[in-house]
Amino acid sequence: MSNRVLCLGEILFDCLADQVGLPLDQVKSWTPYPGGAPANVACALVKLGTNAGFIGCVGADQPGDSLVQVLQEVGVDTTGVQRHQTAPTRQVYVLRSEAGDREFAGFGDKDTTEFADAFLQGNHLPEGIFETADFLVLGTLELAYPETRGAIAKALKLAEQYDVKILLDVNWRPMFWTNPDEAKPLIQELFKRVDFLKLSEEEAEWLFDTTDAGAITYRLNSLEGVLVTAGEKGCGYCLSENEGHVSSFDIDVVDTTGAGDAFVAGFLHQLCKLGIKSLTDGETAKNIVTYANAVGALTTMKPGAIASQPTAAEVETFLSQQQNVTK
Repeated sequence: MSNRVLCLGEILFDCLADQVGLPLDQVKSWTPYPGGAPANVACALVKLGTNAGFIGCVGADQPGDSLVQVLQEVGVDTTGVQRHQTAPTRQVYVLRSEAGDREFAGFGDKDTTEFADAFLQGNHLPEGIFETADFLVLGTLELAYPETRGAIAKALKLAEQYDVKILLDVNWRPMFWTNPDEAKPLIQELFKRVDFLKLSEEEAEWLFDTTDAGAITYRLNSLEGVLVTAGEKGCGYCLSENEGHVSSFDIDVVDTTGAGDAFVAGFLHQLCKLGIKSLTDGETAKNIVTYANAVGALTTMKPGAIASQPTAAEVETFLSQQQNVTK
């Protein structure tokens, strides 16, 4: 079974505070949910019906075992998963506000560089899985660690060799970096190697001083598409010369964890189905972004990034209900 999409980066446990609206020192208990942006994207894709593989490194520990098991139960290909004998699987502590928004609260008693995902080995990437892939999804967190940075360079090389399109989701998280000032030039370096760029409004502002997807596309001049997501304000896009904005859906938000990753999965699922050339049609481009928005929206209606992801049938039902509402 070949994978249409490969997702490279971190898989980890998001430990969500059970007590909502409290500061770190007052939280009494945490519930671990499997997460990590590229892993979330891979799982969301498989649930929608697009084959996906995950490439990353976890510890040779119980949390690592259970994360690999989560991927396998969902149906994600784990050929690209490496195990580190001594470094632990990453756990992130996450505070939640009354409104369902989250704030990262660090890694407990460990330094960001000590976890297994910082040690992904480029020379152990299985070349075969790149031969059959259409897309490679990258985040930027793993640029913070020299060894995994090398693995990203190797993956980019393989993607170019086998004509795999690359989507970069900036996913800026300063706390993953020992020195956050190093991040910007390393992220900017990636821009000329990728085909699609997905950023939040804040990330667009930080990297380009604008949230206009068209302006970012023209400035970089090498991209096939830019998506700028803005939560409840919807999403701006510039895809193959077609620019526009899609509003968000009016829903009850429980937990925003993984919404952006589900959005990316919805977008790529449609591209795998319809082909990149379909983006040249303005109406199709807009429909693809609307679909991605729906996948993201449905994910926020339950807690946890992976457990809450919808199936294709659930997305279709949701979209047809929304059409009835707007008529």
